[in-house]
Amino acid sequence: MEQTTTKREDISSIDYQEFVINMGPQHPSTHGVLRLMLKLKGEIVEVVQPHCGYIHRGIEKMCEHITYPQTIHLTDRLDYLSAHMNNEAVCLLVENALQIEVPERVKYIRTILDELTRLASHQLWWCAFGMDMGALTTFFYGLRDREKILDIFEKTTGSRLIQSFNVPGGLMNDIHKDFQKEVKEFIKYFRKILPEYDQLLTGNVIFQQRTKDIGILTKEDAINFGVTGPSGRGSGFSCDVRKIAPYSAYPYVKFEEKLQTKGDTFSRYMVRMHEMWESMNILEQLIDNIPEGTHAVKMKPIIKLPEGEYYQRVEASRGEFGVHVISDGNKTPYRFKLRSPNFMNLSVMHHISRNHKIADLIAISGSLDLVIPDIDR
Repeated sequence: MEQTTTKREDISSIDYQEFVINMGPQHPSTHGVLRLMLKLKGEIVEVVQPHCGYIHRGIEKMCEHITYPQTIHLTDRLDYLSAHMNNEAVCLLVENALQIEVPERVKYIRTILDELTRLASHQLWWCAFGMDMGALTTFFYGLRDREKILDIFEKTTGSRLIQSFNVPGGLMNDIHKDFQKEVKEFIKYFRKILPEYDQLLTGNVIFQQRTKDIGILTKEDAINFGVTGPSGRGSGFSCDVRKIAPYSAYPYVKFEEKLQTKGDTFSRYMVRMHEMWESMNILEQLIDNIPEGTHAVKMKPIIKLPEGEYYQRVEASRGEFGVHVISDGNKTPYRFKLRSPNFMNLSVMHHISRNHKIADLIAISGSLDLVIPDIDR
């Protein structure tokens, strides 16, 4: 019987074929629904084309038809891991427009909740990032520690994820009687636990090989693309709103803006690891010094901003979150526009993923820490 053989060049030619495949859309129970259309040559990524809009809800247009206090309940549905910070941006905008000075107690509590939110967000990023790279144990470690913060949130705000605790003029309620004690207990606990994260993942040789010199974003490109937050600071871009335009209790605390200069996936990882230490430093400076006083100032039942244009930004977990409002003097905004840090960070995906392998794309996207509802809005 005559045998048929496949020529060697026919097999090797597969390496040079171009493929167009879909990565996603992912299930909505993850970080939202993102579809990446990839053009590959073998395993090498040539084009990354993001497709957004799978969970678009028209939040900006909805906010133009509801009152200012009502918009708060929509902004925490954007980046739900920065919910408290998003709410605060709206409140600060309204308070500054009306020239209202909130009590010092409110400023301290808002900032403490900001940093607890940042810690909880970075913990979830770390555990999911490790799992994406095949380190399943990180998922259990990160969620174990994040639960302690969510328990603190639940006691004080009544909610674990999207609190809507900030209101124009202050806070919905005062803090729980155990709030300060439990925050201090968490800091003491997490200072001992955080080095385990480095032992498990940061120092892992395989992890370093998969993240170092991968997905390099230069400082110039970070600025040009508007990449802020830890992703921008991983490229040496000093962009921390808490330093540039301090708000709430940030003028009263000392902390370092951690920068890395290489701009690769590992640099973005290290910025977030350092930020968890800095968040604990901020919490320690505030938690025993919360001033006495009321948790809110009295506001009019119907809030109307003077005619004009207003912008307020805060340092959310993934970068600069901005609220832009044009008011015509009515109780609803004439125009309501949001500056999404995740949208800017997603915009560099093609730029920093080209000529890397498809497995590297997983590491790169994880290092950007995208939350898709903030992009789709």
